[in-house]
Amino acid sequence: MPHTRTLSDRYGRVATDLRVSLTDRCNLRCSYCMPPEGLDWLPDDSVLTDDEVVRLVRIGIELLGIREVRFTGGEPLVRRGLVDIVRRTHEIDPSVETSLTTNALGLARVAGALADAGLDRVNVSLDSIRRDTFHAITRRDRLDDVLAGLAAAREAGLGPVKVNAVLMRGQNDDQAPELLRWAMAEGYQLRFIEQMPLDAQHVWNREEMVTADEILERLESAFELRPAAEPRGSAPAELFTVDGGPATVGVIASVTRPFCGDCDRVRLTADGQVRNCLFAREESDLRTALRAGASDDVIAERWVVAMRGKRAGHGIDDPSFLQPDRPMSAIGG
Repeated sequence: MPHTRTLSDRYGRVATDLRVSLTDRCNLRCSYCMPPEGLDWLPDDSVLTDDEVVRLVRIGIELLGIREVRFTGGEPLVRRGLVDIVRRTHEIDPSVETSLTTNALGLARVAGALADAGLDRVNVSLDSIRRDTFHAITRRDRLDDVLAGLAAAREAGLGPVKVNAVLMRGQNDDQAPELLRWAMAEGYQLRFIEQMPLDAQHVWNREEMVTADEILERLESAFELRPAAEPRGSAPAELFTVDGGPATVGVIASVTRPFCGDCDRVRLTADGQVRNCLFAREESDLRTALRAGASDDVIAERWVVAMRGKRAGHGIDDPSFLQPDRPMSAIGG
């Protein structure tokens, strides 16, 4: 049955890409995301059950026009029901693309099962292929596990395998060409992402951020880059061909070159809150209605209303900008 409503806002944007956070927990402690001791995790009874996650995803697909579902965290691989959630999502509508954003710890063990369940592809966060730098950024000596997870995803056909890297000044900002050479040799698609103000410590500083212009400058010291011919559409990454192609590299300039006008994303947190923007300071509660016995239509209408209030842009450049209370690990990418 075709959907009768859309997740549209006042500026004509329609959300068709749903990011679902399955947990706020993570098994790394990346310095730009959370402190070494971790965070106060969500109470277990506040986190959506597997059935609740699948029901909300189904409402999004069947009633609201969602065409892509990406499972995120925290780290989604620590969610015990992940494979079953992916399988049940795929069964709702096999034409809906499903993907996973992960740090790849443990991916080697489940990549095949995820592919069999219907997962289409993975995005893996990896900021360095140097063991000492990886350890310094993540506070864990797990680089081999990440590389094994990437290889397993490639072998399982979860492609294109995308790798997302954040450059940190004084830590890995000299490693951009090295990362790109490695990614091309392995057959992965590399995307550099500007560090965003989503750290739990709230110490993000724009002056310290490695900008898209700086990323491109570092890459162009070793490669010839040309803007890719393929249309960008609503994709966050600006693509460039490398040394004439066919390989490409992407730069996601969320801060210095915002793409809010083409945004087609909506987020659902692990505790059942709708966020109409990654940087929103307001959320809309679907969990309470869900657990109170609300019908699919009632929940869908609440979701529609939540999207109408989406702002024109994230406003990071505005002097009045305030960082969201929730860090990235609790929002879901």
